[in-house]
Amino acid sequence: MKYLIAGLGNIGAEYADTRHNIGFSVADALAAQGGASFATERYGDVARVSHRGRTLVVLKPSTYMNLSGKAVSYWLQREKITRENLLVVLDDIALPFGALRIRGKGSDGGHNGLKNIDMVLGSNDYARLRFGVGGDFPRGYQIDHVLGRWSEDELTALSARITLACDAVRTFAAAGLSAAMNGFNNK
Repeated sequence: MKYLIAGLGNIGAEYADTRHNIGFSVADALAAQGGASFATERYGDVARVSHRGRTLVVLKPSTYMNLSGKAVSYWLQREKITRENLLVVLDDIALPFGALRIRGKGSDGGHNGLKNIDMVLGSNDYARLRFGVGGDFPRGYQIDHVLGRWSEDELTALSARITLACDAVRTFAAAGLSAAMNGFNNK
C-alpha cells in the first residue's frame, strides 16, 4: 500500500529553515529517520520510505507553495495513490508553536498551498497535518512571520516537535486517520 506525504514549502536558500517551510523540515526528518534520501524528480524532490509494509512517497514540491497542487496531483497519478492515502504537511499560524492538528478534510484556512491543492484536485477531501507556527505578530505582518526564521526558544523545541509530527505521519499510514487524530491532535 502506498501513501503520498507532501511536505509543503518553498524552494531556495532564502526560504530554508523558515516557518513556512515546516512541511519540508518534516519531510526531511521523515526521510532521514527512514534511511532514505531525496532524488530530484518531476515537480519535486522525492524519497521513498518503508514503514510496516507500506511505502511512503515523501514529496517536497519544487513548484513553490502557491502551485503545490500541480506537484501533488502529478505524484498521486504517477504513483497511483488514492486521495484517501494523501497527507499534506503544512504550517498554520492559527495554532500555537509546535501544536499538531490532523484532519481528514477541511477549508484551506487562508493557506495558499492548500488553496492550490484544493483547486487542482477539485476537492478539499484529503488529510492534512497542520504544524503550529504561532500567531504572535503584529497585524499586517503575517508574511514576515511565516517567512521568518525560528526564534531561539522555538529552535530549542523544534526537533522534538518535528519528531512528533513524523510519528503522526507514520501512524496515519500504519493505523489510519482516526488513530493519527486521536493520538496526536493538540499534543
